[in-house]
Amino acid sequence: MPKPRNVTPVRESIVDAARSLTVTTGWARLRMGAVASAAGVSRQTVYNEFGTKAGLGEALARHEVDRFVGQVRSALDEHDSDVRAAAYAAIHRTLASAAENPLVRAVLTSTRGGSEELLPYLTTRSELVLAEAAAALLEWTGERLPDADPAALAFAADSVVRLVVSHIVLPGGPVDETADRLAALAVRLFLTAATTR
Repeated sequence: MPKPRNVTPVRESIVDAARSLTVTTGWARLRMGAVASAAGVSRQTVYNEFGTKAGLGEALARHEVDRFVGQVRSALDEHDSDVRAAAYAAIHRTLASAAENPLVRAVLTSTRGGSEELLPYLTTRSELVLAEAAAALLEWTGERLPDADPAALAFAADSVVRLVVSHIVLPGGPVDETADRLAALAVRLFLTAATTR
């Protein structure tokens, strides 16, 4: 898998250090000086690369989103033209990975107030999560449902991704069961898009 955009070895080491520290101490307690020490660079280098803690948070979220979107694409590609199986695989892999991901767990368990929370970077910043994941899903379904209404298909993909993200933030049940139900809903949305023209 290619490296995410704009990643240099220095940026990568800083993001890796920030990820490790966020897992162990939480985002609210993360300090740029500690990140610099853990990455083996100067504090000024961290500021030169990311500008602010918010900039570092965005890069950290971008790293995780790129990883998740890569997993979504991989799961979809494993199921050539079986939309139901592909939707289930992509949703299941995403939910299971999020549940096992120490950074996601650290973010979700540290959301008790404070203005510097990392959660918005992983959920409500559409350019980081929603648009990227929806684009991967839309690309895959568009190739398999070429006669579908593009606007309806885009809305379906966006809706499925938003539902998956909501189940990452507030799990509603076992991963297998949730993935099965969301996949069934995804198929209905995609088939509706395919018949609205």
